[in-house]
Amino acid sequence: MNVHDWALVIFTILAQMAVGSFVILGVVHFFASRKDGVAAADKLSDRALLAIGPVLVLGAIATFFHLGNPVNAPRAISNLGSSWLSWEVLLLVVFIVLGGVFAIMQWRKISTSSIRNIIAIVAALVGLALVFVMAMVYMLPTVPAWNTPITVISFFTTTFLLGSLAMGAAYAINYAYLRSKGQAADEQGRLLALALRWVALTAVLMLGVQFVIIPVYVAQLATGGVAAVASAEILLNQNSVLFGLRLALVFLGAGVFGLFLYRTATSADGRIQIMSSYVYAAFALVLVAEVIGRYLFYASFVRIGI
Repeated sequence: MNVHDWALVIFTILAQMAVGSFVILGVVHFFASRKDGVAAADKLSDRALLAIGPVLVLGAIATFFHLGNPVNAPRAISNLGSSWLSWEVLLLVVFIVLGGVFAIMQWRKISTSSIRNIIAIVAALVGLALVFVMAMVYMLPTVPAWNTPITVISFFTTTFLLGSLAMGAAYAINYAYLRSKGQAADEQGRLLALALRWVALTAVLMLGVQFVIIPVYVAQLATGGVAAVASAEILLNQNSVLFGLRLALVFLGAGVFGLFLYRTATSADGRIQIMSSYVYAAFALVLVAEVIGRYLFYASFVRIGI
């Protein structure tokens, strides 16, 4: 893989993680506000919200290395009628703008909560559309390893798996900050445990999806045409160590640490420090696993014919 391909790995992983984080943040805030009020939910979420922007901007910067020259960026949206790539660039820009507007309004408490929520919902929908379009960019009939519905499913799985664990880590960091300032009331500990419980459930569910689609995907390649079999060879033979490592890391992170996190978060004496350690470990392991998985995705490129 060259620099351009690594730029795509970074961009797709960070963009999908940002979208997933934004959606998970909104869902957690919705339920937290109904449990302990909007003020408590804001205290849990506002600093975590600000962490999404830099991640998305870093991903957007990575796209410049793929385009070769930042000047080429405006040209990328000139074919909306015939190019998924043009839609990808447009939706990325719209998501960044809407997300940024919402973050500023939420942090400064500009306008009413209802107006801010409407902007957040629209931004989330744009983000989910972005993930779908990102997958469609790779639905090329001449590349069997990419031209499958599993590409769409895997992109959304990464979105919610990484997004949930990233938000869980952000919540834990936010709680540690509040505690250092003497502002971590009991309700914040309860909300953190509730949030991490749902984060763990989401991670385990997405792990289950991955462990269903991966064998199906491999079998699909192994029984396909010449190009598909060549892609299977790249994954299972040339990159067998990375393929196995990716499976092991995602299982350990989302499965083992995810279950530990859920059990600790649901126990009556769930300890914040232990929960935080579990979610940090789960996020780090899954992030490495997803980067390896995305590397293998691009490495599996084999075109039909010449």
